[in-house]
Amino acid sequence: MVSIVSIADLMNRSGVAFGTSGARGLVTAMTDAVCFAYTCAFLQHLEGIGQFAPGRSVAIAGDLRPSTPRILAACAAAIRHRGGEVAYCGFVPSPAVAGHGFAHGMPSLMVTGSHIPDDRNGIKFNRTDGEILKADELAMRAQDVALPDLFDENGMLLSAPDCGPLVDIEAAYVARYAAFFGGDALRGLKLGVYEHSAVGRDLVVRIAELLGADVVRLGRSDKFIPVDTEAVRPEDQVLARQWSREFGLDAILSTDGDSDRPLLADETGTWMRGDVLGILCAQALGIEAVAAPVSCNTALELSQAFSEVRRTRIGSPFVIEAMNELAGKWSTVCGYEANGGFLLASPVVVEQRQLAALPTRDAVLPMVAVLAEARRQGVTLAGLQARLPTRFTYSERLKDYATEKSQALLAHLQEGTPADVLQRLTTMFGHLAGAAIAFDTTDGLRTTFADGDVIHLRPSGNAPELRCYTESATSERAQSLNEQVLDLVRQQS
Repeated sequence: MVSIVSIADLMNRSGVAFGTSGARGLVTAMTDAVCFAYTCAFLQHLEGIGQFAPGRSVAIAGDLRPSTPRILAACAAAIRHRGGEVAYCGFVPSPAVAGHGFAHGMPSLMVTGSHIPDDRNGIKFNRTDGEILKADELAMRAQDVALPDLFDENGMLLSAPDCGPLVDIEAAYVARYAAFFGGDALRGLKLGVYEHSAVGRDLVVRIAELLGADVVRLGRSDKFIPVDTEAVRPEDQVLARQWSREFGLDAILSTDGDSDRPLLADETGTWMRGDVLGILCAQALGIEAVAAPVSCNTALELSQAFSEVRRTRIGSPFVIEAMNELAGKWSTVCGYEANGGFLLASPVVVEQRQLAALPTRDAVLPMVAVLAEARRQGVTLAGLQARLPTRFTYSERLKDYATEKSQALLAHLQEGTPADVLQRLTTMFGHLAGAAIAFDTTDGLRTTFADGDVIHLRPSGNAPELRCYTESATSERAQSLNEQVLDLVRQQS
């Protein structure tokens, strides 16, 4: 017996919806039937635009969450149901499986919840030529899917299929960086790799060693740890400083759960901000035009290092759309996000060695490029960062803060005329940052104050959290302002 399911209705009923990076939800809500249906909708959409047909392969991979193998099996069953072949790539970084798909002209998907706790998971979908964009998400939501009689009353597969033989894509991902940077790029550097539960932990070690670094493995965990590169946990800040002193490290490298977002600490064990890492990487690669979300550090413009800068909403689909527009004007284009994920829209050539484009978030490129550049210039990471204009950002979030509450707060602050909004913002935050002089609603509510401080509030796109981004003239001020803003919001909720 076959049942017809509306994806839009299923998203509303299950709570597994599109955020800033794929579809995500509670593991309990991501039943086999839900994951099967979403995968079918993805392939139906691609079939409609000529990027999939029965008999073609679809690459799949996943992170190290306990729920990932089950969800991978459901996705594999859906691919076979639609007449496709499963190219099972195992447990590898998101950019590795995406890059494999782009290189071979096949769709791909990654089962991952990225940095969020392991009671949640998600699926990232990639077209043959790049990540799905917002128009693709809307097309997937509009699909009606025929679900076969394969599930029990709880929406779980009656018989879980095997994903098939493993396709080795690790070698090509490692070779990408080894070939471009060369065996001496990190020679003489002693690097720590904070492995925790990141799916790419072994590959980061392998790449660093191939580039000549002396590597110390740190903090490997068999239990999933939700490392957020945009809001680093206090315990990870302490660990990095301890490791740096204990082992005399030049830097510490890490990533989030699916290894598409970098986390790089300097020689003191201080974690670098992702938006600063993005600027330094773009400079090191000689990029002409950059796309970045509105939440990123304004040192991007103040550095005057780029021919054009395009600001976007938060989320890789928006960055990719802007990159695509810039690619029509400039020969070298990239994008990055505040979480550090770096997207390369065009090939880069340095000393007759070419690095192919990879228009999806990648953790390895920004860390390796910036470390290699610091070594080339004979400075530390802190020294390299000190050459940028002195603008500092900080971000944190209120956990378990309902999306409805976040939306209500922002709606209240934005009521009335622009003058009304500025007055209301001054009333709420004036004792912290002075008079509000401008605001931006590109994504959330970003307010600039008379003394130069910036406060940006935004509901998370994939978890019940309120994000707060602050920017100021010193790192201490940016952090203290952020803490005061979140305390104020917490008291008023």
